[in-house]
Amino acid sequence: MDITVILCTYNRANALSAALDSVLASGLPGRSWEILVVDNNCKDNTREVVQDFCARYPHRIRYVFEARQGLSNARNAGIREARGEIIAFMDDDVSVDPNWLQTLTAHFFDGPWSGAGGRVRPPKAFVAPDWLTLDGGEMDASGVLALFDAGNEPGELKKPPFGANMAFRRGMFEKYGNFRADLGRCGDDLIGNEDTEFGNRLIAAGEPLRYEPGAIVYHPVSEDRLNKRYFLDWWFAYGRAMFRQNGAPPPVWGISKVYFSLASRTLRWLSCSPWKPKERFFWRCRMHVALGELAEMRSAGKGSKPQSEPALVQRYKS
Repeated sequence: MDITVILCTYNRANALSAALDSVLASGLPGRSWEILVVDNNCKDNTREVVQDFCARYPHRIRYVFEARQGLSNARNAGIREARGEIIAFMDDDVSVDPNWLQTLTAHFFDGPWSGAGGRVRPPKAFVAPDWLTLDGGEMDASGVLALFDAGNEPGELKKPPFGANMAFRRGMFEKYGNFRADLGRCGDDLIGNEDTEFGNRLIAAGEPLRYEPGAIVYHPVSEDRLNKRYFLDWWFAYGRAMFRQNGAPPPVWGISKVYFSLASRTLRWLSCSPWKPKERFFWRCRMHVALGELAEMRSAGKGSKPQSEPALVQRYKS
C-alpha cells in the first residue's frame, strides 16, 4: 500500500460525511491508497456513518475504534493500523481540494522528503472580525483557527505543518516515535501542539519537510470560535501545552521566568491604546499564554493534573 489517509473523529458525524466525500473524490493514478477512520470513543452515530461508507467503498475505507480519549491516542492508533508507506492526516470537519492528496504526496516518491504540509484555508466567504489579525505578521492568530499558509512557492518547510493537512513517511514514526499523548485535544480540552511538536522533532533532527501550496484543505470557522473568549481559552491552553513541551525555563534570581513574562505582557496589555484593538487583544492573548504556563507549572509542582482554569485567570475575564 502506498498511502494511508488517517481521519480521526470525535462526535462530528454530521460533518464527517462531507469530509469523506471530499477525499474520496481525490485522484491518485498509479498509486494504491486507503482511508482509515479512527473513531475516538464517539457518542453519536459516527460508527453507523463510517460503516455505511465502508459498505459502499469496501476496498477504500476502513474503520478503527480507539477508546482511549485524545487526538494523539487516535492518531497513534491509526499509525499502528495503517498499511501505507506514506501516512497523511486530515480533520473530520474539513473539505479537501480534489488534487489535495496527489499534490501533498507526489514528491515522496521522487525526492528525499520525510514529511509534507499544505495550505489550510478558511471558507471562501469568511470575514475576520475587526479585533483579529490574520496577516502572517507578529500578531497573526491563524493557528487558533487551524489555518496555515506559508506562501505561494513550494519548497522546504522551516516550520511544522498543521494536523489538518500533513503527511509523513511511516519510517519517521518508527525512528522518532509517535505523537505525544500528553498533548493534543482530549474531549473538550483545547490543549494542542501534538502535531507541531512532532514536526519540530523532525526538523530538529534534520529531516526535510516539503511545503506544497497546491495541497489545499478548507477548514470551517464556526461561530462559537469567532469570539474573544474562545481565543483567550485557546491561548491559555497553548501556554499549558508549551510548558508540557518545553518544561520550566531557567529561573532568574530564583524566580521563574513565567512570572516575569506574565507581568511584562500584562503591562503591555494595560498600556496599549484602546484605539488599537488588534494590538490590545494580541497582548491580552499573550498574557493568557503566560497564565497557561503558570497554571501548568503549579500543577506540575503539585504532581496533579493541570488546572483548566487557575483562580488568577478569573481576574482577567472581563
